[in-house]
Amino acid sequence: MFRFANPQYLWLLWLVPILILLFLWASYHRRRRLARFGQVSTLLQLMPDYSSARIWLKFILFCCALAALIFALARPQAGSKLREEKAEGVEMMLVVDVSNSMLAEDFAPNRLERTKYAINKLFDEMKQDRVGVVVFAGEPKVQLPITADYRMAKAFARRIDPTLVSVQGTDIGKALSLALLSFSSASEQEQEGAQSRVIILITDGENHEEDVLEIAGRAAEMGVRIYTIGIGTPEGAPIRIGEELITDEQGEMVVSKLDEQTLTEIAAITGGAYVRASTQAFGLQEIVESIEQMEKGELTTISFEEYDEQYRWPLWIAFVLLLIEFILLDRRNPLLAHLNIFREER
Repeated sequence: MFRFANPQYLWLLWLVPILILLFLWASYHRRRRLARFGQVSTLLQLMPDYSSARIWLKFILFCCALAALIFALARPQAGSKLREEKAEGVEMMLVVDVSNSMLAEDFAPNRLERTKYAINKLFDEMKQDRVGVVVFAGEPKVQLPITADYRMAKAFARRIDPTLVSVQGTDIGKALSLALLSFSSASEQEQEGAQSRVIILITDGENHEEDVLEIAGRAAEMGVRIYTIGIGTPEGAPIRIGEELITDEQGEMVVSKLDEQTLTEIAAITGGAYVRASTQAFGLQEIVESIEQMEKGELTTISFEEYDEQYRWPLWIAFVLLLIEFILLDRRNPLLAHLNIFREER
């Protein structure tokens, strides 16, 4: 594996094209100033030691050396060894509803933004567990495969949005089915009987399909617990997209209400628990505390044990190029004129 330890310094490579433009601009104005004294070709004959090719070569060497120095500053590294790490933990799939009903404003600023904030806080507290994210509306989508990289998980969680799913609606059954398929090494854990996989379903519970309890039964057979978090209020709230409130075909304002019955049944079938989110406590903390009491499974992670620093190579290249640029004179050396290295006519 190859990477840069300090990739932010690669932005300095923009200095190279900027220097090229400045050099071209300076060359143009130098010839214009020279033309004031007469025809340029005639004046060049009066300056036999002048060599434009040498000036160009020195400038190219300097630009290449600068680029090499920037690459060295970014610290290129190559992974040399693989390491297999084993730890005890759980695999957790977050299944997040991104249908339009999650834009209801009975939670500030709305249900979905409140959910994203709670997920971000959850990732800050996680240590050895693995996490993945499935978003869903009328169709589900794996937003983040199972990973132990919480920094990446937080970045993906921030991008959760209704636009991630093109089909509107709320099909909890399809979302749970996709989550069950997204666990890693599922068959191996089943054989060992490890109860180390959980699904946390976050939705307002307004399911538009009928097969969700059947999927919950399948999860129970696989040893997967489903914890459900209901976000919303039984009284409901209007749904606002942009500045407009959603209305139905009769022009009536659509009100999204929390459906707790379905979520309670899903959790009961799988041995999980149902929690209703409130403005004071979202409910994830209570679920995490319950998960910590579960039997942990053995999780294996393959990673690079160490990286070999490769910055010495571009540093040496930069040194050699700068040395050549320093030795190379702007004008022809009278002692070497007979070699005519640059093939310029005298």
